[in-house]
Amino acid sequence: MSYTTQDIRNVALAGHPAAGKTTLFEALLHAGGTIQTAGTVERGNTLSDHDPIEKQRGHSLDIAVASIDHDTGPGRAVHINLIDTPGYPDFRGPALSALAAVETVAVVIDAASGVDYGARRMMARARSRGLCRVVVVNKIDQDGADLARVLEELREAFGPECLPLNLPAGGGSKVVDCLSSPDGDSDLGPVADWHRRIIDQVVEINEKVMERYLDLGEEGLSGEQLHEAFEQCLREGHLVPVLFCSARTGVGISELLDVAAQWFPNPAEANPPPFEKGATRERIEAVPDPSAHVIADVFKIVNDPFVGKLGVFRVYQGTVRRDSQLYVDDGKKPFKVGHLFKLKGKDHIEIDRAVPGDIAAVAKVDELHFDAVLHDSFDADQIHLSPLEFPRPMFGLAIEAASKGQEQKLATALHKLSEEDPCFVVEHEAETNETVVHGLSDLHLRVNLDRLKDKYGVEVESRPPRIAYRETVSAAAEGHHRHKKQTGGAGQFGEVFLRVEPLPRGSGFEFVDAVKGGTIPGQFLPAVEKGVQQVLGSGALAGYPIQDVRVVVHDGKHHPVDSKEVAFVAAGKKAFLDAVARARPQVLEPIVDLEVSAPEQHMGDISGGLASKRARINGTDTVRGEIVVKAQVPLSELEGYAAELKSVTAGRGRYSLDFSHYEPVPPQVQQKLVAAYQPRHDED
Repeated sequence: MSYTTQDIRNVALAGHPAAGKTTLFEALLHAGGTIQTAGTVERGNTLSDHDPIEKQRGHSLDIAVASIDHDTGPGRAVHINLIDTPGYPDFRGPALSALAAVETVAVVIDAASGVDYGARRMMARARSRGLCRVVVVNKIDQDGADLARVLEELREAFGPECLPLNLPAGGGSKVVDCLSSPDGDSDLGPVADWHRRIIDQVVEINEKVMERYLDLGEEGLSGEQLHEAFEQCLREGHLVPVLFCSARTGVGISELLDVAAQWFPNPAEANPPPFEKGATRERIEAVPDPSAHVIADVFKIVNDPFVGKLGVFRVYQGTVRRDSQLYVDDGKKPFKVGHLFKLKGKDHIEIDRAVPGDIAAVAKVDELHFDAVLHDSFDADQIHLSPLEFPRPMFGLAIEAASKGQEQKLATALHKLSEEDPCFVVEHEAETNETVVHGLSDLHLRVNLDRLKDKYGVEVESRPPRIAYRETVSAAAEGHHRHKKQTGGAGQFGEVFLRVEPLPRGSGFEFVDAVKGGTIPGQFLPAVEKGVQQVLGSGALAGYPIQDVRVVVHDGKHHPVDSKEVAFVAAGKKAFLDAVARARPQVLEPIVDLEVSAPEQHMGDISGGLASKRARINGTDTVRGEIVVKAQVPLSELEGYAAELKSVTAGRGRYSLDFSHYEPVPPQVQQKLVAAYQPRHDED
């Protein structure tokens, strides 16, 4: 079918694990006519969870995209691009990447569980991104669902702007509209009360609409005026609509589609996407004009065994057509859009064009990567969406191919996996000649190792998770080294005097040229920095990267014949090692924000367990018979915590963590880390 930008709605389903996002995704696609039968997670036949590992685990591990053409009247339909996202915090990299493609985030809540950590996290992310937020309360018909309490929790957690557009009735067997009509009753009281609150909330955003409402009442407002004010409320976060449904029974599903079509913003109405240009990060605006130059952003890479590399992108400006020529970033050679696809889970449906606001995909373009900008004009060079903030991968595994001769196959497979997940990072550590993969948790890494075997036929051997320790200095100190080598003929000579100084935590690295009188010629200073950088990567104390340090090179000597770049690389490296050794070096460990939820009778076990892990407990809450413990804990102390928590709570406890900051390890821990590294260091 043919549709315009004004007919498009882009919506991501997000939230906590087991809130029913995938079941809701299926129900919406079925109600919209995209699929004939809604699949279930239990049967493993959903459109979104098509990966064998997802079916085996019963949870989404990646995003899935599909679309609905929802009839809104004779000869008119709204095209809804729907993205299902993983709920597990271990796989939130792909979930966060979906925020770059939508105007609206629908946070799904389990009616029995209420507001949880996953919902709070995604609401905060969507708000910081300037996206419209909607709350969908799912499973309204299940036992233990206190819907009045859920609505109260939502308003406590996210503000009084959370107001219901529909209300459950008949014990969750139906929903009643409280936006369009003030009549009727519901399980949460008279519809008229909530209808008045919504109208009051909407009209106060717009002064002209408010004046007309005060003069003439609600009947004096035109549909266009109400829509404009409603859309402004969504865009400015002045209204967070709440919608009740049961994805399993279908209650409220068609009503949810109607609300999305009528009230969710189209790409031309939403806040302008945060594009930046050049090194100065100048803000620019992409205009949803179909006749303008193309600007599109790749928010997902899929390495498909049948169609090759697939780049899933959102069009922000211009029209992408089949057989058109597009550039990737600042590449000088265009590629031809041989095939243009809409996605339907794992299936690809060919289309002729994608207008501004639409989501589409191209295949077999090797230059594509996550966050690549596609365009048809060099005027779009160096334009990028404002970068998303992804959690830092803190868990590591050193891996190697289980069979000799598969090293190249392993490297290729790892590259493909890292392309698909912005939080899965592959590094080669030169000093130990190890391939190390980093992820958000042990589970995150294990799932990717399963994919190596199942998808790419590569089995690996791994060593236990390695913690991402860092090194720094705690005092200023001087360092010096003279590199002199004579082997017949021209020799090597370079001498460097430098000073190291600590920087505030999180500052990174600074290199300062304070050489006077040309004692080190300018052409050799990059070589000195190169030598310093070699130590920054491999560490000087316990074999971990060095951070938060300033290096000031202030003196040295050179020889008119024997001074070479290699000599100053060596001198810079050894002078830096000399300075670090005198600057009271420290090992830093990652500290994480931990949130543990469990039945309140386990409070003592959880608190005692955390106390034994050098944890600082920051607070506890009690919600519906559950305690929520918030703490800061060294990541190294959490090895095996999932099994421990399962044991003390009879499987009813759960936790999530986020990186917080680095701080020095206790002296006894530093001694062990240094001792473990020293034999290797001495051999080198």
